[in-house]
Amino acid sequence: MDMENVIIIWWWPAGHAAAIYTARAGLKPLLFEWFMAGWLPPGGQLTLTADVENFPGFPVSLTGLELMNQMRQQSIKFWVKIETKTIDRVDFSRTPFKLWSWETEYQAKSVIIATGASAKRLQIEWSNKFRERGISACATCDGGLPVFRDQVLVVVGGWDAACSEALFLSRFASKIIMLVRKDNLKATKIMQDKVVENSKIQILYNTEVIECLWDQSLSAVKIKNNQSWIEEILDCRWLFYAIWHTPNTDFVNDFLTIDADGYLITDGVKTNISGIFAAGDVQDKVYRQAITSAGTGAMAGIEVDKFLQGI
Repeated sequence: MDMENVIIIWWWPAGHAAAIYTARAGLKPLLFEWFMAGWLPPGGQLTLTADVENFPGFPVSLTGLELMNQMRQQSIKFWVKIETKTIDRVDFSRTPFKLWSWETEYQAKSVIIATGASAKRLQIEWSNKFRERGISACATCDGGLPVFRDQVLVVVGGWDAACSEALFLSRFASKIIMLVRKDNLKATKIMQDKVVENSKIQILYNTEVIECLWDQSLSAVKIKNNQSWIEEILDCRWLFYAIWHTPNTDFVNDFLTIDADGYLITDGVKTNISGIFAAGDVQDKVYRQAITSAGTGAMAGIEVDKFLQGI
């Protein structure tokens, strides 16, 4: 069995930045781009973003999928070994570190975890049963379908992701109703301004979904104002939600220290185990941007090189 210098798990911006830095250091990294792990395609949450306008070096906006594909091509340019497999089990109790994809075992002197975070599910009745039949966490995946054109659509959430979903959907739908649990949007100012200025978007603050109504597929949602407790029914064709994220750490919880929300606790990018590093949204619940993710990926790549030189 070949011993890898470094294995990088998943390929968000953090993963590819780490891959490029370790490859340029001559470490011949092996990168696993997880296959449909955490309900996400290879490339992670960013591939579901319609427009990326704030990644330096791209004055013309591009889609998240386009950005991730360019990062992947850059990794390939530096001869990064890429496997489209999911690492589902690890043993970090001793070195060499062991990782498994199904029953295939891999060993490494160091590991970089860049598994990011997945969108949380909407915890209301039928939300899982009718996923993709009326409820979705991906407007860019589903919202552009002909069946949604000139329809009333609902978006749940008040952060950047929800604003991005609403703006994307406004290209096709007749009306977007944003349901925000708090009394204000939590998105960045530029995203708030875009949403408020969009004539197709209506924002209902202090509002939560309490029930979905069905006729083969979604036909309406029952909502409640959490200040007045008044309930009403909104007719709509589909409900999209972007209500926060859950870090993809389940497979390493037995070995690495996590916080109350499941994020890996790090000192910079170092975990509690020497030789195991973490980068991107799996350890960052504050900034959660593509550029900061890539930055921590570069940091992890540099730290791996220093670690391997030390041993």
